[in-house]
Amino acid sequence: MSGHSKWDNIKRKKGATDAARAKVFTKIGREIAVVVKMGGPDPAGNAKLRDLIAKAKANNVPNDNIDRIIKKAAGEGDKNNYESMVYEGYGPSGVAVIVECLTDNKNRTAADVRHYFDKFGGNMGSTGCVSYMFSDVGTVVIENNGADEDKIMDDVFEAGADDFNVEDDVVEITCAPGSVTTVRETLEGLGYKVLSAEAEKIPANYTAIDDEDAIKKMSLLLEHLEDNDDVQNVYHNWENMPEDEEE
Repeated sequence: MSGHSKWDNIKRKKGATDAARAKVFTKIGREIAVVVKMGGPDPAGNAKLRDLIAKAKANNVPNDNIDRIIKKAAGEGDKNNYESMVYEGYGPSGVAVIVECLTDNKNRTAADVRHYFDKFGGNMGSTGCVSYMFSDVGTVVIENNGADEDKIMDDVFEAGADDFNVEDDVVEITCAPGSVTTVRETLEGLGYKVLSAEAEKIPANYTAIDDEDAIKKMSLLLEHLEDNDDVQNVYHNWENMPEDEEE
């Protein structure tokens, strides 16, 4: 997440290479496995699972893959137990970074994340060292269907959103983190195509990097974190992140 349009970031992910797309499938698969074990395999009674199925489909994960992950996680033979871990630290020039992970080996993951921070000019800190700089926000992105803006506003607020911003091709909506499911499902019921719906962390302010070497190191730090299968989400407050490097 950066200071740019969320939809720009989503389009960049959708245009990722096959290898990068495979990693996205792996990460979403882990999330699905965890929520199935917590809340059961039936999407009708598991709102988090419904959200993740929608997320998987938005990322072009095949339905067969989704069904297979759910069945495996629901079966007694699945021995994978992933634990949620959050790491915080600073990148070059004091950029705040939060790394959310799902791991079956805490020692391995912690060592990997610390290594990335150290190698690329940052340092991993203690719990809470940067999280106070971020707020948890729900974001829902829908396709702009050409409806009148007053109509969109009525529908968005009826769905329970807090605010919205109409772009040329999409409408970016913010809501409470716990309202993402309700907002998404209400808008889908009203006929809108939902492109993305999830809770994320938004920084209160941003940090610029002017030094070319620091920019390169910060880009590499984010690249290595995103490339790690244990890492689910990376949030930061880098203001002038190069567009072709954004997550």
